[in-house]
Amino acid sequence: MNSPLRKKLLGLLFAFFLCVISQAIQPVQSYASLPDELQVFAGRQADVHLAVPAASSAVVDRPDIVGFDGKETAVHVTKQQPLHLHPQQTGRAKLTLKLWGKIPVKTVNVNVIPDLRVVPGGQTIGVKVKSAGILVVGHHLVRSGQDERVSPGESAGIKLGDLITHMDGKRLDGVSGVAEAVELAGKSKKGIDVVLKRGKETVKTRLTPAYDAEDKAWRLGLYIRDSAAGVGTLTFYAPDQGVYGALGHVITDMNTQTSIVVGSGQIVQSNVTSISKSESGDPGEKRAHFLKESKILGNIERNTAFGIFGKMSGNPEHSLYSKGIPVAFSHEVKEGPAEILTVVEGQQVERFSIDIVHVADQSEPATKGLVLRITDPKLLDKTGGIVQGMSGSPIVQNGKLIGAVTHVFVNDPKSGYGCFIEWMLQDAGVMMKKEHAKNLKAG
Repeated sequence: MNSPLRKKLLGLLFAFFLCVISQAIQPVQSYASLPDELQVFAGRQADVHLAVPAASSAVVDRPDIVGFDGKETAVHVTKQQPLHLHPQQTGRAKLTLKLWGKIPVKTVNVNVIPDLRVVPGGQTIGVKVKSAGILVVGHHLVRSGQDERVSPGESAGIKLGDLITHMDGKRLDGVSGVAEAVELAGKSKKGIDVVLKRGKETVKTRLTPAYDAEDKAWRLGLYIRDSAAGVGTLTFYAPDQGVYGALGHVITDMNTQTSIVVGSGQIVQSNVTSISKSESGDPGEKRAHFLKESKILGNIERNTAFGIFGKMSGNPEHSLYSKGIPVAFSHEVKEGPAEILTVVEGQQVERFSIDIVHVADQSEPATKGLVLRITDPKLLDKTGGIVQGMSGSPIVQNGKLIGAVTHVFVNDPKSGYGCFIEWMLQDAGVMMKKEHAKNLKAG
């Protein structure tokens, strides 16, 4: 065989192998993009989309827990049709995906959990929270002499955002306990042993009060706060567990921007009196007041990245739902039309149309899971878009609760972020976290 012909044949063989390899790599990459763990609800079909060639298959090891259409233990997979999973009962099964029906390329652990339904909220709520200690929100100078100004707190290394939990071994329940401790230490000319939380760190220091010559009183040189109040929106009520979730984002102190560690708190009925419309650069707000005759709707036990959570004894008034509706996992949420439930006047919850314009791929809890855009003419006319106080408004798509409104885009108030309801339900204790589920199964 002459040299030019040999080179031509080698070139054709090389091109052939490149085509074969590229065809093989594409489905393998698609498989690799799938999560290692998939949660589905018992008795409710789940669809898994795979961009793979027809010459692929899926096999389950426990068809009594998860099956396909009919009672097959193995089915062909195509890129035109999603893989239909039929969870039969709670438990765990392994779903193995095979290239060309023979080569195992991906195993997904399918965790089937009991079906879950919760009641979407939308009611405007008043939030009153007391921190688990005394929050430091600023330093100030004490005039202890003719020309001498000091801040004992700053000198002791206490920083903005620190949470003081104990003074001289006594747990602080409020700011009233601070004044007594400072007065006693000042008169006896002794320092105060202070324990504080700085993030996840516990810090101990000694603080010596200074006498304010102008006010004739002993001072710490600290601005402190033990409570906060505001307005938000109820996201859901879970009747079977007697708990609720609201806001969709963490409550932070307005001065220090640190998250508030909850000591105690309540959510109460609130009445929307007016709305300051959103404009570019100004997010606007709901103006509301707590009703004097308002009954307490629930307590506040936790303040997390996904909102506030606590106990609630019954479905609050003005709900659009008398019973629970299905919830969606993050992988079930799709771009397209949806609706939010919120109050724009008085206490009446209303439905408003939106579009989900982006869905983040989140297999683990993270904020900003959705980007949404308000499309409802009535809501745009009334509010200009998303306003402060609307955070926590439930998002419903295809009859399922999928998430909550969390933040507005300041320069485009018609748009904003939302979080997946899956993460809120985990923080509420309604839905088990994946790692916990694995540990229970292993045990």
